[in-house]
Parts: sequence; C-alpha cells; structure tokens
Amino acid sequence: MPVKVLFVGDIVGRPGRAALRRFLPGLIERYQPDFVVGNAENAAGGYGLTEAVAEELFGLGFDALTSGNHIWRREFLPYLARAEKVLRPANYPAGAVGKGHVVLSKGDQKLGVLNLEGRVFMRNLECPFRVGALLAEKLQAETRCILVDFHAEATSEKLALGWYLDGKVSAVVGTHTHVQTGDERILPQGTAYISDVGMTGLRDGVIGMRKDQAIEMFLTQVPRKLEVPKTGPKKLEAVFLELAEEGQALKIERLRVED
Repeated sequence: MPVKVLFVGDIVGRPGRAALRRFLPGLIERYQPDFVVGNAENAAGGYGLTEAVAEELFGLGFDALTSGNHIWRREFLPYLARAEKVLRPANYPAGAVGKGHVVLSKGDQKLGVLNLEGRVFMRNLECPFRVGALLAEKLQAETRCILVDFHAEATSEKLALGWYLDGKVSAVVGTHTHVQTGDERILPQGTAYISDVGMTGLRDGVIGMRKDQAIEMFLTQVPRKLEVPKTGPKKLEAVFLELAEEGQALKIERLRVED
C-alpha cells in the first residue's frame, strides 16, 4: 500500500499554531495520512522552537518536526539533544547538537525523514548535496520511502538538489522562504519536488511577520527584529504525498486552506 504523507510548511508563531488547530484536523480527516511532518523552526514567537511548543505540536498530530537555521535557541538545545523526532539540518558540522534524520514507523509503514540546509545566501555548512546522498543511501537500508526537507533560500539550489537526488529519495520539499511555489511535479526518476511548501500562520503579514515593521525596515534599511502579528486571518500551506513502497512518488498535491 502507498505511504501517505502530509507535510506542513513553516509554522510561524502563535498564529501558526492556531491555524494548525483550526485546519489540520480537517486535512487529516480528508487525506488520512500515515505520517504528518512539519517545519517548526519558527513555531515559537516566530524565531526558533521551545520544548513546550514542540510538545504542543506533537499533541496536534505531528509525527516529526524539521527545522533550519533558526532552531538554535540556547534554551532549546538540551531538548534538541535528546529529542528523537525533532530534527536539525544534517549538514551542520560534527559536534552540532541534535540529529538530522529519523525513520518513522507505524505498523508496516516506514518513512525516512531527512533535513538539510542550503548554503546560498546562508551559512557555509557541509555540502547538502553530498551529505544528502550519503544519508539517503543509509536510510534506504531501512526504507525506500524518504522525505527530504531542504531548508534553503535560493530556488536554483533547491531545484538542483531535487535533480541530484531524483531516484534516490521519494520527495524533496523546500522550506524557508515562506512563499508557496506552484512548481510541484514528479521528476523523471520518481522524486516528488516543490521549491517551497509555503507557511502556516498569518495570511496578511510579510512572510508571517508584521507588515508595518517589514515596510519600515525596507524603507529605512535599519535592522530590527520583526514581530508576529497578534490577530488576523490565518492560513495553512502544505503538500500531500503518496509514495510507493519501492520509494517512487505517485502523487504530490499542493494545499492551501485559509480563513
């Protein structure tokens, strides 16, 4: 039987968690996923993650949480060090706290989840292409169904990784930009791909943050920390995947539900 996966785009702050409570049960009822995975690196206050918020998300039905460059809140590191199903990008150097991949199991179904971070306009990490290929081969010893969250800025880098891992993993889904792209497809060797899944949070901000503060920052060029809006319409963006037991993607469907 196909392995069905619901992957939720970057969850941003309290509004993102409210959107999950509002919309996620209906998506789970409709699609009946075997596994629910989401990127949670901005789920606590718009920057990073906390133990309480991680546990809240697991309580809402998530089987694993991926992340990216904002995961490194100091108070979160002890939890990240012992968490089995909260991932940080696998291509951080040796010695970084946490783990970058996991195999989820439910009955006879298994799903490998691999988290990678891009390098274009971001940190100078280990090569996500080489690390991704090595870890994909390692995960194949347990399951052919492998989902990659590639947390990266540049669309070109994301698409290149999709082509590079085509046939080696079941899906490469992009996160980080918070802007859902319309380029979902299944590549020739059977890997589902989308440049960015989008975000879950306030619909009418700037990538989930207060638009007035973002506009001020662009007008003045004075750096500032952006805040998550307290009220407003919400949205949830995601993709639904069906994966053959042999690992090839059978379906990728882009999803958006909103107030």
